[in-house]
Amino acid sequence: MSATPYQTSLDWLYSTQTFGIKLGLENVTKLIEALGLPDQLEGRRILHVAGTNGKGSVCAFADQILRDAGIRTGLFTSPHLIAFPERMRVDGEMVPEDFLAEKLSDVRALVAKWDPHPTFFEITLAVALQYFCVQQCDVIILETGMGGRLDATNALKADVSVITQIAMDHQQWLGEDIRAIAGEKAGILKRDVPVVVADVHPDARDVIGRRALELGIPYIEAHPLPTEWPLGLPGPHQRENAALAVEAACRLEDERLTQDGIRESLERTSWPGRFQRVGKDLVLDGAHNAAAAEALAASWRETFGDLPATLIFGIAQGKEVVEILSHLGPLAARVILVPIKSERRLSATDMSAALTEAGHADVSVYTAVDVADALELSVEFGSKRLVAGSLFLVGEALAELQGGALEVSEQ
Repeated sequence: MSATPYQTSLDWLYSTQTFGIKLGLENVTKLIEALGLPDQLEGRRILHVAGTNGKGSVCAFADQILRDAGIRTGLFTSPHLIAFPERMRVDGEMVPEDFLAEKLSDVRALVAKWDPHPTFFEITLAVALQYFCVQQCDVIILETGMGGRLDATNALKADVSVITQIAMDHQQWLGEDIRAIAGEKAGILKRDVPVVVADVHPDARDVIGRRALELGIPYIEAHPLPTEWPLGLPGPHQRENAALAVEAACRLEDERLTQDGIRESLERTSWPGRFQRVGKDLVLDGAHNAAAAEALAASWRETFGDLPATLIFGIAQGKEVVEILSHLGPLAARVILVPIKSERRLSATDMSAALTEAGHADVSVYTAVDVADALELSVEFGSKRLVAGSLFLVGEALAELQGGALEVSEQ
């Protein structure tokens, strides 16, 4: 059977991952201009979100708030969990495959002889912007891919910037300490654009605050939400993410936003892979760094108290595996280790060694060949189950549970 135009275009896009990650704005700016996007984007408001943890949740909360108020939204996020179209949504609906096939084919012809060639992420962003313009979106919500200063999304000027919690992650690209990483995130700040900032580490606050002062822009800390307001995303850390989204949405100064509407929207918000409940006994969470794992552990205890979990764990190389397991290990009655479907996967042997180094050598350890095997094995123990360690792993689990195929995803 021959490949569909969509699959052919997607195969080409994935092939561009061989060009790697190239931080910088020159090439993506060239691509955006070549596609005539600056004129099409004129008059559309942009909400730009950077940070280490919580970006996707802030985007989800903001998107729900704006959509429920009757504001047409375009939402750009990454990575996807199961299928590529998840990365670009209009009013909550994923981009159609035929649109992707057409536009990816057009971009392929356009950039065939470019040197340097645009990257996977740059092309994905450009196609998303095309879709948002064709769909006449009022507000475009952009989640940075990595960092901020040199991230492709920073080629656009936002109306409101948001910086979520900052932690150690992607050190090979962003720097070896909080100040350096904060400096990269603060790169999204621009003159005349207010920035809404989480209650970040003091070093990060100093770096971001100084940058805001240099630019003469407001540095805004979100007001805490009323304690009685329920949220659709569980966990104590989500209250700050929701507050950031509320503050950012309100900075767009749209009269359609009301307090009652915002409250209802926060309760309606969902976002897959972030303490996602599947039935009564299974939780999926792509906690892929130490700070996210700590937040996950707090959410687990808030929801289940001292009930132990069967932890299904898989992760990529280069992550803070020992630190992550130091937070998740105490939740686990047993651990099932499963290598993720990625060339960067960490082996079960290395994960087991990390578990021992994290101080949990006494925990029963099992290995599985894949997620299907791990989920089947976990049922036998009759306990609450937690899939965590990587968004790749969460995507594999969701695909298995939904009976669908998982698309390749490395970025």
